[in-house]
Amino acid sequence: MNPDPAFTANLDVASLRRQYAADGFFVLPGIIPPEHLALLRRVCSEAIAEMDAEMDRKNTTVLGINHKGKRYFVGQSYHNHPDLGKFLFSGLLAEIARLTLGDNVYLHNDQYVVKSEKEGMKFSWHQDGSYVQARIGSHPECITCWCSLDEVSEANGTIYVLPASRFGSRELVEHTKDPVTNDRVGYFGSDPGDPVLAPAGSIAVFSSTVFHRSGPNPSGQPRRAYLAQYAPAPIQNKPGEWPQYFAEPFIRDGRRLR
Repeated sequence: MNPDPAFTANLDVASLRRQYAADGFFVLPGIIPPEHLALLRRVCSEAIAEMDAEMDRKNTTVLGINHKGKRYFVGQSYHNHPDLGKFLFSGLLAEIARLTLGDNVYLHNDQYVVKSEKEGMKFSWHQDGSYVQARIGSHPECITCWCSLDEVSEANGTIYVLPASRFGSRELVEHTKDPVTNDRVGYFGSDPGDPVLAPAGSIAVFSSTVFHRSGPNPSGQPRRAYLAQYAPAPIQNKPGEWPQYFAEPFIRDGRRLR
C-alpha cells in the first residue's frame, strides 16, 4: 500500500486504526478539500430538487424514509451526477478505506442526508447494515464516511455514535420498523451516544455495525451531510441479482484503481 502523503502527514494513522478496531468509528475534522466540499454542496441542492420533483409526480410527501421539507435520504446520486467520482475515488477516501477495510475495496453506495431548516426530523438508533440486510440477508462489514457539508452540533441535528466498546458487540442485531417514520430501530437502551461536533468538511467514519442516531434540527438552517459507503467485496442484492448499488472496484491489492 502506498499512503497518500496529504492524508498521513497530519494524522496518527496507527491511533485511528486502534480506535476503529475498538469502537468502530473515528472523526476527521475539516479534512475535505474546499473544491470537493463545493462539489458536494452543489450536487446536494440538485439531488433534493430531484427528490421533491419525484414526490410531486407521485402526489405524496413521504417516500420511504424521505419526508418532504423535513428530512431527505437521497441515494445513488452518483448515477445522475458522475462528477461526484472526483470525491468518491479521491486519495483521501482511498486512505480511509484502506485503513478500515484493507487492501480490496469497492464503492458500495452514496447518499445525501439533509435535515430541513423548517422542521428537520430526528432519525432513530440503527446500524447501517440493517438497511442492507433488510434486502439481502448477510453481507460483509462495510464503512460509512459521513461527510458534514455544514458545521454540525447538537443544535442542528448532528449524529450521535454509540461506540462498539460500550454497546459490547460488532454484530448486526434485529431491527423493527417504526410505522410512523419508516425508520428501522435496533437500540432501545439509555446510552445517549457521543455527538459528532465538527466544522463543515469533516468526516465521521463508522462501521456498518455501529449504532448511530441523529437529533432534530430546530436551528433555522439546513443540516446537510453526504454519505460515501464502501465494502470489501461486491454485495449481492438478492438471489439472482448481483450486485446491489454500485460495486465499483476502488482498491485492489492495496492499489487505488481510480
